[in-house]
Amino acid sequence: MRAAFSDALVALAQRDPKVLLLTGDHGYALFDPFIRACPDQYLNCGIAEQNMVGVAAGLARAGYRPFVYGLSAFVPIRVLEQIKIDICYENLPVTLVGDGAGLVYAQLGTSHQSTEDIAALRAVPGISIYSPADRFELTACMNRAYEERLPAYLRMGKADLGDVHPSLADAGSAVELFRVGTQRAPYLFLGTGSGVKLAEQVAKIVGNADVVSCPRLKPFPTEPLLALARERAGIVTFEEHAIDGGLGSIVAERLLGSYGGRFLRIGIDDRFSTECGNYAFLMKWHGLTPEAVADRVKKVLDGAT
Repeated sequence: MRAAFSDALVALAQRDPKVLLLTGDHGYALFDPFIRACPDQYLNCGIAEQNMVGVAAGLARAGYRPFVYGLSAFVPIRVLEQIKIDICYENLPVTLVGDGAGLVYAQLGTSHQSTEDIAALRAVPGISIYSPADRFELTACMNRAYEERLPAYLRMGKADLGDVHPSLADAGSAVELFRVGTQRAPYLFLGTGSGVKLAEQVAKIVGNADVVSCPRLKPFPTEPLLALARERAGIVTFEEHAIDGGLGSIVAERLLGSYGGRFLRIGIDDRFSTECGNYAFLMKWHGLTPEAVADRVKKVLDGAT
């Protein structure tokens, strides 16, 4: 997924010399292709993320199209005030890219994990939020953020989980809801980011479930969701984010009053990671292995049909 981000950014920058890449001393070899292709469109702002967002806002006001890259624990969390005032209040076309979202930087502890970024940004007016599940969705989301010319946040999680779509054409260009399963099953599994892969794995264990990817979280496609939810016996959301304020909350808010089936949110419970280990260890510690999640899902959906 990170390679797809680099490729998409290079393509945009070569097409539009106003596209700029700003980084807070992160990225390293990831941006070598960009620096080779567009050296005058790259700016390393150093470990000063608040200042970097202010610089991006000034460049956007001058007619440029900045893409601001950082770890999601810092962009957007460390710079939330600057995003709110410098970018969103002024409605400037700055795309913020938060890499390593969720539990990716497991070994580095809570300071480098980001399980609250979606929730924090949802309440800020005027910003679009994207959470792609694979390289194809990422490319589609990048292009949509560029075309819309609005404040945007692109969330990148675990990069090596594999594709959920066979091609960019299959992922589509609407960036709304992408069906992964094809049948009209009694259960609907909705995932975002790495949660889509988890939803696919759980669906294989539980069965009778359609898996749908949700790469655009704000504004959220409510009408397509309501159509998908109709006549389902159970709905489950999957995300590598806190269960409060993320995809599960978004879906619950939109289904309120119109859906009467069983509903379950799968994500990070209301707690910090107080133990340290690699990514797989921490996913297991938070109860997010396919087997553990499948057990929870079965208990909730048992008897739903």
